[in-house]
Amino acid sequence: MGIRIITDSTSDISIKQAAKMDINLVPLKVIFDEKEYKEGIDITIEGFYDKLVKADKLPTTSQPAPDEFLECFKEAKESGDSVIVIVLASKLSGTYQSAMIAKDMAEYEKIYIIDSKTTTVSLRLLIEEAVKLRDNGLAVEDIVTKLNDLKERIVLLAMVDTLEFLHKGGRLSKSSAIIGTLLRFKPIISLQDGGISVIGKERGVQKGIRRVIESINEVGDIDLDYPVHLGYTSQDDRCRLLRDKLLEERALDNLPMHPVGCVVGTHAGPGACVLTYVRK
Repeated sequence: MGIRIITDSTSDISIKQAAKMDINLVPLKVIFDEKEYKEGIDITIEGFYDKLVKADKLPTTSQPAPDEFLECFKEAKESGDSVIVIVLASKLSGTYQSAMIAKDMAEYEKIYIIDSKTTTVSLRLLIEEAVKLRDNGLAVEDIVTKLNDLKERIVLLAMVDTLEFLHKGGRLSKSSAIIGTLLRFKPIISLQDGGISVIGKERGVQKGIRRVIESINEVGDIDLDYPVHLGYTSQDDRCRLLRDKLLEERALDNLPMHPVGCVVGTHAGPGACVLTYVRK
């Protein structure tokens, strides 16, 4: 009897990477003009951003149906395996609720569902830790306890080009979104307790990146026992600037950059760069 790890596609882990990590991915969907695309399956990240900038209307996104989790749960039940499910923040999507419904349908006690309270590269960080703990032979209950503790220390900071996409996608109020329309400000956002907050605004990319780095001191310094990840939507030029500044100013050996996928990209929009780490 083993431990199966399941996450959703907003972790921005590719199918090939998931196979190497021995985890299962459940895709969310992005919808352009009523045509659905399963993230990472029916549409590539590059193809998505190409469609996004050309679209007359902002696409919508959709959570997985409970049946998409249930199939994995039934397989685990037949094998007697335990299952750890780690999904994006329940305040941002109904994916967590779909997984809970599927657990009830499976009627199997060895399913542990974790609301990560985050998404994209932060969710990836949590999944990588789960895989490491599993591969080190920890019991499922111990893994779940450690992950629930760790998720409270994960920080996500981002500079976005505009708040328009977050507002239109229903993830941010109109009053908060107005900040991003003034004088070409670059909004700085964070994901706190599963919800999005605007924590600053700076005029221009360089000042925006500086504010992201300064925000580390405000929300909690980096715990170097854990990896630090960067993410970007569409082009990686701003993310490279952020990486170079961090490598110059911080004692960091490696800062991998990951493309942010379709579902999160729908709400963040092109031109965003993301920093995630575990705070001390």
